[in-house]
Amino acid sequence: MTRRILTSHEKALEINLDQKIYGTIAEIGGGQEVARWFFTVGGAAGTIAKSMSAYDMTFSDAIYGPTERYVSRERLLAMLDHEYDLLLERLSQKRGEETRFFVFADTVAIRGFQPRSECHGWLGVRFQHEGSAKPSEVILHIRLRDRERVRQQEALGIVGVNLLYSMCYIWADPYRLLESLLDNLDSERLEIDMVLARGPAFVDCDNRLLNLHLIVLGLARVILFDPTGHPRQPSELLYRKSVLIERGEFAPVTRMHMDMLQLARQKFLQDPAIERFAKIELLEITTKNLLLPDGKVDSRDFLERVDLLCAIGHHVLISNYAEFFEISAYLARYAEGLVGIVLGIPLLEQIFSERYYSYVEGGILEAMGRLFKKNVKLYVYPTRKVSDGELRTVEQLALEGPLAHLYAYLKETGRIESLTPRSPPDVSFSPRQVGALIRSGDPTWEDYVPVRAAQLIREKRFFGYGEAAPAVVS
Repeated sequence: MTRRILTSHEKALEINLDQKIYGTIAEIGGGQEVARWFFTVGGAAGTIAKSMSAYDMTFSDAIYGPTERYVSRERLLAMLDHEYDLLLERLSQKRGEETRFFVFADTVAIRGFQPRSECHGWLGVRFQHEGSAKPSEVILHIRLRDRERVRQQEALGIVGVNLLYSMCYIWADPYRLLESLLDNLDSERLEIDMVLARGPAFVDCDNRLLNLHLIVLGLARVILFDPTGHPRQPSELLYRKSVLIERGEFAPVTRMHMDMLQLARQKFLQDPAIERFAKIELLEITTKNLLLPDGKVDSRDFLERVDLLCAIGHHVLISNYAEFFEISAYLARYAEGLVGIVLGIPLLEQIFSERYYSYVEGGILEAMGRLFKKNVKLYVYPTRKVSDGELRTVEQLALEGPLAHLYAYLKETGRIESLTPRSPPDVSFSPRQVGALIRSGDPTWEDYVPVRAAQLIREKRFFGYGEAAPAVVS
């Protein structure tokens, strides 16, 4: 059945008429756009105990404590903590038994008189999913994509109403909750690139899958996990950094992956362009490498890849960017130092294949301009030909026609650099073959996987380990 989408007016009015829901709305930076809906539709006295907006930094600090950044997760959590504690302190004895308390908060930077490179914000709801329950909460990071201030304010109000309505009525289905966040909006106006749900209402909710669902729904283009496996807002970690990124399937991560990264790191750290910036390394998986034949994502496979990469100490980026110039452009939004991209010869050949850019208005020239728009370098690992075992390197890659001149220019200007492993890669070796060895029970798979990764694969039975009878070794 097609889900009926309620208007923002209908959602706000339904909450106002629900005598069991009562709380506070606190907003900083984008206007009181969420509270305005509840006052506009009428009956707000039945819902709102307090509505406030501490715009002045001195007032804000006096209420919520000092902070380095006012549009941040830290400020949002301070707002939720303060307002929820105050709500319970003043009202729990009076109406705690029959009321589900909530606090909605947001801190947002929108277009104003001063130009902004990033219009974004943090939204959160702390709420009781049932009477007298311990609080649960959902936190979002949004990017406002409208060009006009009034349109951004409108989008903020609508997504805020959607979030609060979801917490009140559909919290038990977190995936449906996500789907409802863009009711009466679309992804052209607003992007959600991080979600975090926690508390007794979400004991069975896996935040890794919840964030993956953002990409599946088209709400986000990129999600990011830190080495603890927790979702992070990408721009928080990427802002003003130099970035080294390696793209792969990582099913599983192999010694070759780590050798590529280590060799690239050595060159990356020697580059003067990174001196003034903090550094971060990312392992990236595109969604095209996660899809099943029916177009759906295998949740178990996704979790195994992310868990393994995080467990061996890496940040993991999941994106739906198919081409390298797209991920390069995304990183360029935030990174100010060098962006180093680690890849092998087969992917380098794809980058210089014009057929991949038929949908780009300016074709391969536009794609190359976007790929190398800022300080970007490609660190390229050699490959052996399957046909004759010949080693193929950056120097030996031969392109035909005008592309040969473009390739030569990028090499000569240092935009493409060759990596030289201590021992050349094996012609018969590939990550997919390692995965097949694991599933077949052939113990030689451990020769191709980092020691710590192999230990985790055995312990957690990742990638089909132990599901087939072990191979007999004579």
